[in-house]
Amino acid sequence: MAPTNRQTQNSKNDSLDIMNFGIIAAGQGSRLVQEGVALPKPLVDICGTPMIGRLIGIFTRCGAESVSVIVNEEMTEVADYLRDLSSALPCPLNLVVKTTPTSMHSFFELSSLMEGKGRYIITTVDTIFREDDFSGYVDAFRGASPEVDGMMAVTGFIDDEKPLYVATDTSGRITGFLDAMEPGIRFVSGGIYGLSQSALPVLRDCIDRGVGRMRNFQRALVAAGLNLRAYDMNKIVDVDHASDIKGAEAFLRRGE
Repeated sequence: MAPTNRQTQNSKNDSLDIMNFGIIAAGQGSRLVQEGVALPKPLVDICGTPMIGRLIGIFTRCGAESVSVIVNEEMTEVADYLRDLSSALPCPLNLVVKTTPTSMHSFFELSSLMEGKGRYIITTVDTIFREDDFSGYVDAFRGASPEVDGMMAVTGFIDDEKPLYVATDTSGRITGFLDAMEPGIRFVSGGIYGLSQSALPVLRDCIDRGVGRMRNFQRALVAAGLNLRAYDMNKIVDVDHASDIKGAEAFLRRGE
């Protein structure tokens, strides 16, 4: 049985400062490989910087107290890059090297590093956004009341092959995560998850019950009664195909 809202209610003693960030980078990037991209996905350059390095730079400029990253066991190049990068960072870089079956399981592996640390933000490595938009999102979650259990970044730009549609009420509270568009829905998930400690029991319950996929975990959060808010981060794009690389660079350089 999933935890109830009373069981998972955010503690008033939780720190409301968002200082810990995580990156899920344990996927295989098989589509990029099939299309001739030799580098592992996290090391693909976006405007001259490996996409994982770009994310870490943004997080540190947002005041990260720590950054945690999970990569799969085959990504030796990525692990080496992160180890080299860690000495130049103003905060600890926690590296988890483990192959997982789904992104939700990767999220679970990172969750132990977020235990007892108040609010946190975890994103997938191939999520591309403007830094100013992300900084606004971080500030909004940092300033949200203690009753807010999570704030999910959403976008009205639908670029994903299998988008996860986000239903909200008039106050911006998330009421559902849907596989298909329904009337009145304006947003899809941006792959950026801002959560509090109240989400961790729900995540553990999903793992125990054999639930798979991040979208099903998000549905479990709603079913448990957590107060999740949608934050419109304008345009967010994913890098799934080789053609997406140039598109992401054009978006960042010219706002296209």
